[in-house]
Amino acid sequence: MTYDFPLRKIIHVDMDAFYASVEQMDNPELKGKPLAVGGGEKRGVVSAASYEARKYGVRSAMSGFLAKRNCPDLIFVRPRFARYKEISQQVRKIFFEYTDLVEPLSLDEAYLDVTVNKKGNPSATLLATEIRQRILDEVGISASAGISINKFIAKVASDYNKPNGQKTVNPEEVLSFLEDLEIRKFYGVGKVTAEKMYKLGIFTGKDLKAKTQTFLDDHFGKSGSFYYQVVRGIHLSEVKPNRIPKSVGAERTFNENLSSEIFMLERLDSIATELEKRLKKSGIAGKTITLKIKYSDFSLQTRSKTLPYFIANKDLILEVAKELLYQEELHNSVRLLGISLANLNTDEKKETKEKPILVQLKFPF
Repeated sequence: MTYDFPLRKIIHVDMDAFYASVEQMDNPELKGKPLAVGGGEKRGVVSAASYEARKYGVRSAMSGFLAKRNCPDLIFVRPRFARYKEISQQVRKIFFEYTDLVEPLSLDEAYLDVTVNKKGNPSATLLATEIRQRILDEVGISASAGISINKFIAKVASDYNKPNGQKTVNPEEVLSFLEDLEIRKFYGVGKVTAEKMYKLGIFTGKDLKAKTQTFLDDHFGKSGSFYYQVVRGIHLSEVKPNRIPKSVGAERTFNENLSSEIFMLERLDSIATELEKRLKKSGIAGKTITLKIKYSDFSLQTRSKTLPYFIANKDLILEVAKELLYQEELHNSVRLLGISLANLNTDEKKETKEKPILVQLKFPF
């Protein structure tokens, strides 16, 4: 069998409970205990939870109040993002000893293309094992990995044997692996989409594969083509070392809900100031300003406006944000406001393309 699309050796490395693991590493007294990074007060939110806490149903994005109710012995620690970034850079330094094709997704995960690597090792599986061991020995925390022919499958596979494990999906195993996969485990299928698929009789990859592209396009719009292709093992996205951001934003959650636009203007000013700082640091400007509003009932609303020119100046951003705020009446009291800038000048940059690697199934993993 020959694949007629780019076939690569991709490793997806995902640090295990990263923020919580760093806190437990730095403070041995926290090891083995249920730990949450974030706020435990009434309006606090969990940023990360240790595996000991996850046994009680504590998850990221959960309110601190609910997390504490689920796990009365839960220990909260404040996040230290500067420390997490420091540890992340140590891990990435290890990655670059194997390949220059490293695409970070966040501080705690990244894709590595090791089709051609600096170690001259043809086995991506052995490379992943070595990388994970070095992270444990040299940095002090564990990582899991997924290994396969493209980013999508590697990402799904990295979640299989967590924590501190890995899974390889060889080329000849790809189609059966995807057919047996529960639909909610497909990367890109969230809770809402999964529920929609269940109603359409789609519970596994095999069910998804049985649907025509027209059917998927009709029910899922632009995502239909994505689902149609990935269930057949087709995902052509390359590992991009210099990912160009699609948007830059800043937001704030308030200690108390705000019920009037007047009280929100001061907050928008500080948010716009922070956004300007981030834009200047990156040398980025954009045309589309989006105001994000999260209400006290947790419903979310966005309002956007596109300008005919690029902006990065706080005063201009704030002016448009105010216009969007007064565009229509608020639905409820507000717990969070955010401003983001998209349609960036970085969109005009051209990215170089690698030549596809077309190979037979005799592709050592």
